[in-house]
Amino acid sequence: MSVRRKSGSRPGQLPVEVDGQLAAPLGMPAARFLRHYWQRRPLLVRRAFADFELPLDADDLAGLACEPVASARLVLHDRTADGWKLETGPFDESRFRELPERDWTLLVQDCDKLLGEVDTLLESFRFLPEWRVDDVMVSYAAPGGSVGPHVDLYDVFLLQGQGRRTWRIDTRRDTSREFRQDVELKILTDFDADHEWVLGPGDMLYLPSGVPHHGVAIDDCLTFSIGMRAPAWSELVTDAAEFVAARASESSRLADAAPDAPGDPARISPATLAEVRRVLRAATQLTDVELAEWFGGFITRYRAAHEIAPAVDVPDLPEVRDRIVQGTALHRHPWSRYAWQTRGRGAARLHFAGDGFDATVRLARLLESRKRFLHADLATLDGADWRCVGKLIAAGHLVLGDAPSTGSH
Repeated sequence: MSVRRKSGSRPGQLPVEVDGQLAAPLGMPAARFLRHYWQRRPLLVRRAFADFELPLDADDLAGLACEPVASARLVLHDRTADGWKLETGPFDESRFRELPERDWTLLVQDCDKLLGEVDTLLESFRFLPEWRVDDVMVSYAAPGGSVGPHVDLYDVFLLQGQGRRTWRIDTRRDTSREFRQDVELKILTDFDADHEWVLGPGDMLYLPSGVPHHGVAIDDCLTFSIGMRAPAWSELVTDAAEFVAARASESSRLADAAPDAPGDPARISPATLAEVRRVLRAATQLTDVELAEWFGGFITRYRAAHEIAPAVDVPDLPEVRDRIVQGTALHRHPWSRYAWQTRGRGAARLHFAGDGFDATVRLARLLESRKRFLHADLATLDGADWRCVGKLIAAGHLVLGDAPSTGSH
């Protein structure tokens, strides 16, 4: 496989390219990757998934793009005019028969929630917190297909599944971040790469947030983008303010800082501003428990594509246990993001898609260990754990019976 690199690592520098077969999938221990690369610098891992088996093909992806529950986009590039066209799904099957032989890309978000076979990919990324995972987006590109040079505001692992794709990136900090105004997509006006590679099946490129990059398909190819999003400060502040406001008493009001009659009635005095600052500090001062409750709820519903509907006709807890003993499986709902925190000795607080539940650390760790549970997995749970399981089933975060369908949310 041919590779051209405009600039490489000098002696003594951290390598920008490694062999994944040394320690799949990162080519190094996870601790070293987190210390030196995570959110710091790009890394190309050759043969990160040396024996990668495709969990879906192009026809499967096109089928998903026709489903109302899927978030799908089609990007077409006119090379002659350097024009770009964006279409959004769901699509009719006939649309794919009309496409040209080259220069287009189909992208489908949240494929990990839509197909269990794609979700298994995430097992290889458990060196990062589960709540950081946004989704697995899968793209199919015809030869020449691309979405243009762009910047992502999240960390991403770009795993090549089928075919070959050229990736060009720019690691310099002083390059332009201006976007073209004549297209719907956020395509960079100027892009000049300092690294360039050709990736084949099993190769993976890690890019921290903010690194300009441009991928172009050489032949028909499938690429799996494992996105690790983090909220912007503005999003944190906005949501935290809503959390605080919902708990504030209407009877608590801003008091006058200076009781004397003002010399200038329309003037806002420094004393008043000082009082406003004091009130804001007091109102937003969260206890450790309040902070944990807010963040757990916020991060598990952050960028959620669908809301979880409560279950209908929920059996009582004894029936739930009997059915599980008889072999019925229990599943975590694929659209329900999960996180948990310790709450004292042996106690935990579970967060599912913004909802909070009291439980034990034992149940919290069991629920994070897998997404499908049989009787043997649940046999050691005590009465309190089972009552929590019943609440999770009623809320729709755990599903008794067959795995939830793609449209179940």
